[in-house]
Amino acid sequence: MASYSLRNFSRDKAIEMVQALGTPYVNFKSVHLPFELSPQELEAARKEIEAAGLQIVGGGVISFDQDSDSDVEKYFTYAKAAGMPLIAAHAAPALLPRIERFAKQYDIKVAIHNHGPEDKNFPSPYDALKHIRNMDRRMGLCIDVGHTVRTGTDVVRAIADSGPRLLDMHAKDLRDLTAKGSQCIVGEGAIPIAAIFQQLETIGYRGYVNLEYEIDADDPLPGMKQSFAYMRGALAGLFAGRRHPQS
Repeated sequence: MASYSLRNFSRDKAIEMVQALGTPYVNFKSVHLPFELSPQELEAARKEIEAAGLQIVGGGVISFDQDSDSDVEKYFTYAKAAGMPLIAAHAAPALLPRIERFAKQYDIKVAIHNHGPEDKNFPSPYDALKHIRNMDRRMGLCIDVGHTVRTGTDVVRAIADSGPRLLDMHAKDLRDLTAKGSQCIVGEGAIPIAAIFQQLETIGYRGYVNLEYEIDADDPLPGMKQSFAYMRGALAGLFAGRRHPQS
């Protein structure tokens, strides 16, 4: 899950809420692991998180705003100290070669996150894919399914076309595929969740699908539990169909 979903809560409370969801895998936003923390403080926070039975699978979304070595590297130093194997990132295309260089130096994956029609750089996954297609294998995509469908893009096809460049995902649901404000509990909207999981299985995806629940900010847990229940049900159906192809 993406800890941005729990942005109105302290790190300690967010950890408790993640435990209640029954998943150990968390992509941490800076609201819970601030950039201003020293490497020692980040290491201590990482140990606290791991002691609670959680696994840090990434960080972000992190915005790379300045095209300089010092500004880019500070986020890789941060990610390394926090134990993040992946950065979900947003940046202008011109910064990507510099980011690639540090991704190789630190051996940290960078997944470019698309933000829909409002994003002047990467509205859809295809807008990022064309820039990173021939870069180091650590450079890839974080497909946000909600933002993707709002561009009119077939999200299932985008997953297929991304292939091994798909490194991370943000999951959510929309009642209206064109309206950002129509976000809802996963399974109550129009995004084809089961087909997304089927396509992830087809391409052999081995990354994470992080629930990014942006609604009900002051009381997100009930909706998040329902969202996880629906996604787990979709996965159970997928694997049951594989075991019993005639059913």
